[in-house]
Amino acid sequence: MTGIRRTVAAAALLLALPLSVVVVAPALAASPAPAAASAWSNAPAGPSVDVHVELPHPTGQYAVGREILHLVDHDRPDPWVPSAGPRQLMVSMYYPAKAGTGGPAPYMTPEAARLMLDGKLPGNTIPTRAVTGTGTWAKSDARPQHGRFPLVLLSPGFTMPRTELTSLAEDLASRGYVVALVDHTYENTGTTFPDGQTLTCAICDSFPPGGPEAVDASRAKDMSFVIDQLTARSHPAWRYARMVDADRIGMAGHSMGGSAAVPAVATDDRIQAGVNLDGTMDYKVPATGLNGKPFMLIGHPLGDGQEDPSWTDAWSRLDGWKRWLTVAGSNHGTFTDNPLFFEKLGLPEPPGTTITAARGVELTRKYVAAFFDLHLKGIDRPILDGPTAENPEISFHP
Repeated sequence: MTGIRRTVAAAALLLALPLSVVVVAPALAASPAPAAASAWSNAPAGPSVDVHVELPHPTGQYAVGREILHLVDHDRPDPWVPSAGPRQLMVSMYYPAKAGTGGPAPYMTPEAARLMLDGKLPGNTIPTRAVTGTGTWAKSDARPQHGRFPLVLLSPGFTMPRTELTSLAEDLASRGYVVALVDHTYENTGTTFPDGQTLTCAICDSFPPGGPEAVDASRAKDMSFVIDQLTARSHPAWRYARMVDADRIGMAGHSMGGSAAVPAVATDDRIQAGVNLDGTMDYKVPATGLNGKPFMLIGHPLGDGQEDPSWTDAWSRLDGWKRWLTVAGSNHGTFTDNPLFFEKLGLPEPPGTTITAARGVELTRKYVAAFFDLHLKGIDRPILDGPTAENPEISFHP
């Protein structure tokens, strides 16, 4: 996040950022700052004892399957490391599955987990298995349900592995969506490829020319390529591609992933709706809007009545159905899995955080699913109409 969100929250967040941040919060600074590492050097390295984190149970009617895809865009060189050749992406596909089929789906690879923990906590003593042993609900190689389902693309925050949005991905799949959870190579602590190589971040120490807007635009291209691969008429990249309803596609993301939803929705006619989870909108909504496409903003309170100018500017430009929700007591990481780890590991959250990790996951799942139910399935969801007694943390703007 950048702008006023950085100004208000940076000091606190640098002491309690999501576990999947290497050096600096996603877009917390105009360019990532070495100061983040020094701030973390004063934070406790964490316990050396084993802990076990279990993700909240998905809330939908379906069991959840997961498959990992390795996609190669031979028409596009990697934007950050051109010498690496064509752009390569790792994508976790979550889908409605037959109950009782498939085997355990690990949270993330040991090397990616080690790089995440060591990069986040200098002098780290947290065992890698504290992350790799996370209990998930998806099953590898589970048999798919019959039918065609809307596709939701998910993009994590800058420097964050895709796994930070696992709870959201599992829940959406359980509710009847196919979900493509994308790692943006060279933009996070580590992405493991099928050959066993784990590629680390190439742009975390300083943004490339064009700044965060260039990263947002690149992510939009990543997402369009993923759609191409999943909806190709001949030889799609995924063996269950028949499950994807190409006429119903949406995108959501956290932090920079949320910001990237703007160029993705604006430039790809196939993406019909977008959600930004607490990301400053470095890539501006075009003056002409988003062609009437629905867009939702969900964020944490900035305090003292402040508003992120990028959100205020975007709000005035959004020309379709729109909502701006604020979650009382939340922080930047609330909309991810990361607070679940913070609670178990005894790591601090930013001052002013009152919402529990489980409640943060619950609200994120509930409102993101309601948005896509409305705009991709045509199902009315009254919780999007205004404040409700059962969800008192949610306020609507304006």
